[in-house]
Amino acid sequence: MFAPRDMTEGSPWKNLLIFTIPMLFGNIVQQLYSTVDAIVVGQFMGNDGDNALAAIGSTMPLLFLISVLLIGISSGAGIMVSQYFGAKKREELSFSIGTCITAITVCGLFMMIIFPLGTRPLLELIRTPEGNVLDWAVDYLNILLWGALGQAFYNILTGILRGLGDSLSALLYLIIACLLNIALDLLFVAVFGWGVAGAAVATIIAQFVSGALCLWRLFQMRATFDIGVKYLRPTKAYMLPMIKLGLPTGASQAIFSLAMVLVQSLTNSFGEMFIAANVIVMRIDGFVVMPIFSFANAIMVFAGQNMGAGKIDRVRQGTKQCAFMSAGTSFVIVLGILFFGRAIAGLFTDTEEIIETSMRMLRVLAAGYIVFALGQVFWSVIRGAGDTMTPMWASLISVVAVRVPSAYLLVYLMKEPDALFYSLLVSWSFTALLSVFAYRKGTWRDKGIVRGEAGEGIDFQVEGEAK
Repeated sequence: MFAPRDMTEGSPWKNLLIFTIPMLFGNIVQQLYSTVDAIVVGQFMGNDGDNALAAIGSTMPLLFLISVLLIGISSGAGIMVSQYFGAKKREELSFSIGTCITAITVCGLFMMIIFPLGTRPLLELIRTPEGNVLDWAVDYLNILLWGALGQAFYNILTGILRGLGDSLSALLYLIIACLLNIALDLLFVAVFGWGVAGAAVATIIAQFVSGALCLWRLFQMRATFDIGVKYLRPTKAYMLPMIKLGLPTGASQAIFSLAMVLVQSLTNSFGEMFIAANVIVMRIDGFVVMPIFSFANAIMVFAGQNMGAGKIDRVRQGTKQCAFMSAGTSFVIVLGILFFGRAIAGLFTDTEEIIETSMRMLRVLAAGYIVFALGQVFWSVIRGAGDTMTPMWASLISVVAVRVPSAYLLVYLMKEPDALFYSLLVSWSFTALLSVFAYRKGTWRDKGIVRGEAGEGIDFQVEGEAK
């Protein structure tokens, strides 16, 4: 169950589902990190709970913007690893993984040292409310950044493990870390009274544990690839492809997160109550999109492995099946939001005004999740095939020409915060249409970094059998 999985053989939908289910649970558990932080501070800080929620919510866009470097490296690593794995090229796979580990360490240390220097000016720039909200937001963001190395190792090493077809190990280690995070949240916030800072400390300890476990697991997989000093030394032949594959994805996420920062300024202008409601919506939204992103990650690995094996027709077949599963799952979840959203929002706060505002915004977003799911599937196929530039340009167009302008325009016309979520629907629909066009155009089929048939005569173990 924990061995690397070869998805170039067998039924596509079964491969995708078997790979997606543990990754979905892993993503749900990972989402619990930030959700538990919000619930604990909201419920155990008394009269300060709503302001604490607002403080955590104000940091979300900046945290996402700061993490795009890791997202880019993780994406490039996952694509490169999956294609070499599908092609059965052991030597190239070993150098790819070693190069990624070195890049993780450098980037994590850079984030720990440099990024905390600018947190307060950035939070002030997006009009974070003065007083406790601003001070707590600075503390929360700085502590998370000081623990960035743990986050870096977990995020990127799970990308490598998934590229090898192993999504169960990441799930197991994440469950361990999440349980630790919940226990430490209650200890630091409810017992010690450390407030928002305590929630951040609990998160970084748990992230270091999960990152260390992923690294340990990777060193146990020597039947599939080799590890040693020569593989850890960064070389141009592997660093450049990783950057070439990962930079556009990181840039896409940077564009998206920059839009979040710009829109956060609008969000903050509506006051603390709306900021707190927005935190609840984003936490619930995080769970809703987990199946969408899980199917998207699965089809990206599937596309990468099959492109490496030269099986393009199989990629097309898997894409259709994945799109159906992702859209169907999203439909079921949307029904759950409409029926149980109010009860879920009540877990975060007892303030009726915040709960009602949260539900109103969730009803707006519910209409767009199925469209969003389809767009993510098509873009992930294109990325997995090795074309990361087209999704980057699509993100740029979507954000610059649609998301930010529509947010400001609709707020100006409607004079109410719901306009921010209507602008999301417009952006999701536009991006999904672009993804369908790019997929049908088919230029992604010639972008693989591995050419020709899979390697032959290589000592390469998959699911316990030498191949």
